[in-house]
Amino acid sequence: MNFLSFIPTGIIILNIIFIILLIFFERKDPTATWAWLLILTLIPVLGFILYLFFGLTPKKRKVFQRKQQADTLNNKVQYVNFYLDQQKPFFDHLEQSIMRIAFKNELPSEMGYNKLKIYSNGKDKFKDLFHDLKNAKKFIHANYYIINDDQLGNKFMRILAKKAEEGVEVRLLYDKMGCRDLSRYTLFNLEDSGVEVVSFAPFVLDINYRNHRKNLIIDGEIGYLGGINIGDEYLGFSDRFGEWRDTHLKIIGESVKSQQYRFLLDWKFASGKDLLEEEKFFPESKVKGDSAIQIVSSGPDSREAEIKAMFLKMIYEAEKTIYIQTPYFIPDQSMLEALIIASRSGVDVKIMIPDRGDHPFVYAANNSFVGQLLDAGARCYRYTKGFLHSKTICIDSRVLSIGTTNMDVRSFKLNFEINAFVYDKEKAKYHDNLFKEDLEFSNEITKEEFENRGWTMKLRESVSRLLSPIL
Repeated sequence: MNFLSFIPTGIIILNIIFIILLIFFERKDPTATWAWLLILTLIPVLGFILYLFFGLTPKKRKVFQRKQQADTLNNKVQYVNFYLDQQKPFFDHLEQSIMRIAFKNELPSEMGYNKLKIYSNGKDKFKDLFHDLKNAKKFIHANYYIINDDQLGNKFMRILAKKAEEGVEVRLLYDKMGCRDLSRYTLFNLEDSGVEVVSFAPFVLDINYRNHRKNLIIDGEIGYLGGINIGDEYLGFSDRFGEWRDTHLKIIGESVKSQQYRFLLDWKFASGKDLLEEEKFFPESKVKGDSAIQIVSSGPDSREAEIKAMFLKMIYEAEKTIYIQTPYFIPDQSMLEALIIASRSGVDVKIMIPDRGDHPFVYAANNSFVGQLLDAGARCYRYTKGFLHSKTICIDSRVLSIGTTNMDVRSFKLNFEINAFVYDKEKAKYHDNLFKEDLEFSNEITKEEFENRGWTMKLRESVSRLLSPIL
């Protein structure tokens, strides 16, 4: 018998082994399990390879269990719990009920008061960021998912190198997958200048478990956080997408401590260096603004999906409006049901997604979930003035969240994310006005338009929906 004749049988046996592994040992979410079973069954060879790279999680559990234990232990040392009862005069019932979700997490978020600036584009953000970086006196801590080797990226790295040469402590944490095009030559130049450079999880976890955070701290006094990475496209210089609509924050005040704490936990995991006891990184804030903020983070090392829980609480507490902007609208069942219930109960639910996606499956999946919300009475829009990358949710013009978290399963369960939850009616109204301005450059998705879409789109939606738990 020819040896090659045994190959199909071997593939079938391996496929069965992986299916057994998936069902009995991996303990995945049932929806993700069904998605992988479909792939393994329909495309056994390619599905086998995909599962090896994207599906297996034992190493993830082992590694992140250590990180989880370290984070919890450090939390006991570093964080002093904020007692909400002492603040009752300042917050109403709706605000308190949302705040309590974060206080009961493994890493409870302190409430801080701050001066806050909201950016709606990269040009304004980078103008201020580069000014603040050049004026750094003690240290710069930067964590970005994407840093491109382009004009803006090189300017950013030149500033970091110059500050390091001046004696400022500079640490750069980057995601190896997101920065896969960043040359080793560029990184060597940074290191030669005195910048400490570390990649997050530089092993098989790179493929699935992204450090999607954009978190930068200057001298423990100024923090930047939001959706804008480092690259020319965030200035609108993209041949494919043109203008880039995004949302980012500049925070000056008490909540920068929470940003710093999150950075140093990630730095410890990635570099092995524990700087959490260094008091110089946690100076007392000289600024006390009007914006009350909680910094909340979540990731695959968390026992609970903290940011998702905060989103759900916001949606269920909304009485008048829910405004959401997201490039990826692939909610899990609990999030979808919450939005449907809110819409059916009379809340004005508006969701804005890009008119063009950066991934064909994601765009089709967006469309699929939009259809269900239209049936519930929600209103959905496609932003047409470039690419919408903003990740925000605001309820009743009272509570606002801006950060790195998309409205999708990957952000809720697989990525490391960070969001600011803002309890400031003035800033919430400012966001809602930005949202209404964006509506002028958006096309509403009507039920009639949705029902008349072509069969090719319906087919793409069906496939994308089946794959949505693993997109």
